[in-house]
Amino acid sequence: MTSERAVPGQGSWVIELADVRDAACEALLRDYYVDVSDRWYQHREGRDSTPEEIETGLPQMRSDDLAPPTGEFVVARRADDSAVLGGCVGLRLLRDDTGARVAELRRLYVRPEHRGAGLGSALLATAEEIARVWGVSAMRLDTRLDLEEARALYVRHGWVEVPAFSDAFYAEVWYAKPLT
Repeated sequence: MTSERAVPGQGSWVIELADVRDAACEALLRDYYVDVSDRWYQHREGRDSTPEEIETGLPQMRSDDLAPPTGEFVVARRADDSAVLGGCVGLRLLRDDTGARVAELRRLYVRPEHRGAGLGSALLATAEEIARVWGVSAMRLDTRLDLEEARALYVRHGWVEVPAFSDAFYAEVWYAKPLT
């Protein structure tokens, strides 16, 4: 699954499946982790993460399940420079409490220098299309209250807040979207 999207002021981006274990994808996920970790510590303690906190926490951020057969990993790659990754999103295929198959959105991230140009929406739309191909009838995600831009993106695209479906340490708000 590949699509190309022109982003105003930034040229064209290719939204495509990628190997989450690829070095460039691992670097992108590291940037994601540093960003959300820094936000966590800024919100709670008024400081960025320490290098020790990053090195301790990063190995705990499991992403190997964002690869077949349990998931997929999608990146936004510059059309004119395939080495430039602007963002990513992961999908995990699960079963909910009723046994129904559900796609869980994970690690939606756009690098700061590419934010505000529609890459987040393009990645989210691609993830939703993959979930439809999987034949699931709903998607879900958990996130933190301080990730306000992400929460606004989800709501703009039809996601609604739902009761908690997980007890993950960082989960503070839960969203779902039926796929029709």
